[in-house]
Amino acid sequence: MKDIVERFLKYVSFETTSDDSSETCPSTENQLVLAKYLVEELTNIGMKEVTMDKNGYVYATLPSNTNKNVPTVGFIAHMDTAPDLTGKNVNPKFVDYKGGDIKLNDEYVMTEKEFPFLKNLIGERLITTDGTTLLGADDKSGIAIIVSAMEYLIENPSIKHGTVKVGFTPDEEIGRGANLFDVKNFAADFAYTIDGGPVGELEYENFNAASVEITIKGKNVHPGSAKNIMLNSSLIGIEINSLLPSAQRPEHTEGYEGFFLLDEFNGTVEETKMFYIIRDHDIELFNKKKELITNIVEFINKKYGNVAIINISDSYFNMKEKIEPHMEIIELASKSMKDLNIEPIIQPIRGGTDGATLSYMGLPCPNLFAGGYNFHGRYEFIPVSSLTKGKDLVIKIIENLEAK
Repeated sequence: MKDIVERFLKYVSFETTSDDSSETCPSTENQLVLAKYLVEELTNIGMKEVTMDKNGYVYATLPSNTNKNVPTVGFIAHMDTAPDLTGKNVNPKFVDYKGGDIKLNDEYVMTEKEFPFLKNLIGERLITTDGTTLLGADDKSGIAIIVSAMEYLIENPSIKHGTVKVGFTPDEEIGRGANLFDVKNFAADFAYTIDGGPVGELEYENFNAASVEITIKGKNVHPGSAKNIMLNSSLIGIEINSLLPSAQRPEHTEGYEGFFLLDEFNGTVEETKMFYIIRDHDIELFNKKKELITNIVEFINKKYGNVAIINISDSYFNMKEKIEPHMEIIELASKSMKDLNIEPIIQPIRGGTDGATLSYMGLPCPNLFAGGYNFHGRYEFIPVSSLTKGKDLVIKIIENLEAK
């Protein structure tokens, strides 16, 4: 059986950054390279019905080996990494952590002051970056956990189980991961994404999410003769941002608190484009946030004369209302964790997963830990033990489902 750490390191060697400016699926060709590798690997370990569709989604089946009528469970992870930082030429480092700060390179240090949870990881072996890339534990640790669990069950047929489905998706990081997922042919009664953070996370609430694009048209003339004529679109953009509540920015929020994030600002005197994301767990507060930014743009247009256009697109919604009628799948995961002496940490996701969209597509799909920390940046890392615990949890869920 292949070592789970070796498997994880292989996966992070693939550059799979997604690209939200692309209209294809997957958004980058590199994701297909990993997808093809996974098809070969799943076939080699003995999975059945292994396929990759035209959009780069990978599916596989572990057939039932029990006479019982057991619900079909699925496990899902995504292949892409976030575009926030490069995932090319990832050079993982091993750190036997004994406390204190962790030097990634001469420029970047992961400090205990900035990341106080490091104190809870003394004695762990950590896989970090070299400070120049992200690691890719989001979500290649999830893939490694699932594939390693499937391999273990195939090599240990004495463990009875029902049919298990596996799915690996592209483009989760740009909000499209589940859009073309074939729920019907996946044919699972429920599923779990393995896409959470530290060990113990069990999540069935996530943000409602929207993206906002604002285009502002200014009026540019020579600055020497600009009085009462020039309209500086960049300054108008700054004014729009100043009218949003500063307390509702990501750096000032936690828990169930939502936010506006100015994600990108490209401006000149003549034209400015602003890109926001809006997040809130509460649907009423979410809608009020969209209403607020719309009203601000309307105010600006009255003030300056129809200079701004706003487009708002909903990305995904809180899966809570789709999971609550199926709380037995939360209880199954919670019991399985406790069987492994893992304390369940049931909390809202301050983000989204493929599971949110899949739940609205008819596949109830809460989220389980993938084991990593500090996703999307150079400070990303994962304890080696988290990979093993993730694999053990997937196996235990499958075992407990058959034993019911």
